[in-house]
Amino acid sequence: MLKHVRTPLRAVFGLAFLLLFAGSAAAQHTLTGEWTASVGSEKAGDAGRPGKLNLSLTRRSEGGGRSQMGTSYDFADFQGLTREQALAGGPVRFSLAREAGTIECEGSFQDGRGSGTFRFTSNPAFASGMKARGFDFEAESASPRGKREPADAAERLFSAAALNVTTALADDLLSADFGKLDVDDLFKAAIFKVDSKFMREMKASGFPGLGMEELVKARIFKIDPEFVAQAARMGFDKEPFEALVKLRIFKVTPEFIAEARGEGLNGLSVEELVKLRIFKIDAEFIRRARADGVPLDVEELVQHRIGVRRKRL
Repeated sequence: MLKHVRTPLRAVFGLAFLLLFAGSAAAQHTLTGEWTASVGSEKAGDAGRPGKLNLSLTRRSEGGGRSQMGTSYDFADFQGLTREQALAGGPVRFSLAREAGTIECEGSFQDGRGSGTFRFTSNPAFASGMKARGFDFEAESASPRGKREPADAAERLFSAAALNVTTALADDLLSADFGKLDVDDLFKAAIFKVDSKFMREMKASGFPGLGMEELVKARIFKIDPEFVAQAARMGFDKEPFEALVKLRIFKVTPEFIAEARGEGLNGLSVEELVKLRIFKIDAEFIRRARADGVPLDVEELVQHRIGVRRKRL
């Protein structure tokens, strides 16, 4: 015979509140792995970044895969580790506390090089705050083949901690007209130092419609307002953004343009200058080609460079 069990009303409400809170709060994630590190020389030009700790964090997945993340940090970023300790050697325990979570490292140093194990613990408040801003670290992500795949929230939060992705960065990006952004865009912005200030600077230089992908390209190829002004002085003040990217990629410099113009090649387009660079056509080659009777024309010079002689009528 079943007995009727009376549950106090207060307990029912308490249970409901706990279930609601558990469903809305972000989970705490942990990861473990191995770390290696080296102390950067204080001399400019030496390997590593001067005065920094070059830290590499390696994880192995259940399927046998291996992921590695390496970057340089100021010693002031760490709790429990100084440059002097790392150089002196011996056992160490230190941590990197970020808004996304904390990476705790244990191991030892010898002669400025260290290794050991680490444990990452995420900060649920960070994940919740990001989700409220539209950046869901647990949402599905697109694979290279376009399929939607479950997100590895722990891995994403670990990357956010290592790269120092913050809610302040998210707020800054959301304050500008970047368009629809996702978690991967936060990582790009953190890695390449893209923020609303840089966007405004590029907009003021004549490129108002650049999105995150273009601004990342700008950072990679060092296209800033100063270079935009330099391109204008070279005669390319009305060119699209991708034309500036080509100028950077193929190292079309003011000196190179002046050299080509000095040999009589005036009014060249970006595409023509790029061709000259690709086929290594410089002033000396132009002079030799002209002596061989080659017309002063980019296409003719390219044909001459690759050994094709056109028939004359």
